[in-house]
Amino acid sequence: MRYLDTEKNKKNAMAFYRMAYEGNPKTAIETYCEGQYIQHNPHVADGPQGFIDYFERMHREYPEKSIEFVRTIAEGDLVALHTHQIWPDDDQYVTMDFFRFDENGKICEHWDAIQQIPKTSANTNTMY
Repeated sequence: MRYLDTEKNKKNAMAFYRMAYEGNPKTAIETYCEGQYIQHNPHVADGPQGFIDYFERMHREYPEKSIEFVRTIAEGDLVALHTHQIWPDDDQYVTMDFFRFDENGKICEHWDAIQQIPKTSANTNTMY
């Protein structure tokens, strides 16, 4: 049986991602994961250490980046995070991250898609 406390999973997914994004990926893994961490982003090595290494490097190289959670959606054992990220030189991105939770309510799998926000748009709607 899957862990289905969707409200708690939403809060934990946001806390996990913010903690890692702001430079504490090891603590994020220790707090919100339990053993297995399957990574589907081709730029990040599989497993907990791959996650830690990637986010430690991102924090060293881009310490001034920021993240805003636009919306969070949960269904069953999945949580989707829609974020707006601002990097140095006003380089902005919109991401969609999906996390799967195991039967103990721990994050065990991740998928994502990222798109740079263009300087011009054919419409006046934002991407977030």
